[in-house]
Amino acid sequence: MATATHLLTLHEFRERYADKKPYYEYWFGEAIQKSVPTWLHGLLQAILTELFTRAGYRTAPELELRIDPDWQPKADVAAALIVEHPYPTRPIDIVVEVLSPDDRMSRTFEKCRQYARIGILKIFVLDPESKSAWEWSRATDNLERVSIMELPNGQMIGMTDVWSELDRRAGSATHQ
Repeated sequence: MATATHLLTLHEFRERYADKKPYYEYWFGEAIQKSVPTWLHGLLQAILTELFTRAGYRTAPELELRIDPDWQPKADVAAALIVEHPYPTRPIDIVVEVLSPDDRMSRTFEKCRQYARIGILKIFVLDPESKSAWEWSRATDNLERVSIMELPNGQMIGMTDVWSELDRRAGSATHQ
């Protein structure tokens, strides 16, 4: 016997899930739990916020985007030249999703499609475990591997530098 699913209003979502960890995102009436970040995930977020800041952007990790009232994700890293407070309600320049081992690629692809739909200029997906980076292509509706993040303001961030810094900061971290 099928059971009816109650879709949450945005108000109900905020009452139940706002500021609670683990973080949840609002996806078309559903509360979707974000993956719990690993050590490498957190380090990569810190590195990216520093690099985007050096490239001239204002940055924030886990920023809730309130651009679409039906879909309000929390970007792992968000960057914008112009900051809207307290939450962005217009498209920002860059979002990065950092993969965790329990992330489903189908959900990541859908998230990239939604970011493109709401007008985010640059969408990147980075995997700190495999040291792989992709950019969302609107032309192919797919992720394409990149070795350089070309930013909307003309700045570039080489992925070799990002992975080297991640290795340096991870130090003698071991996988168990």
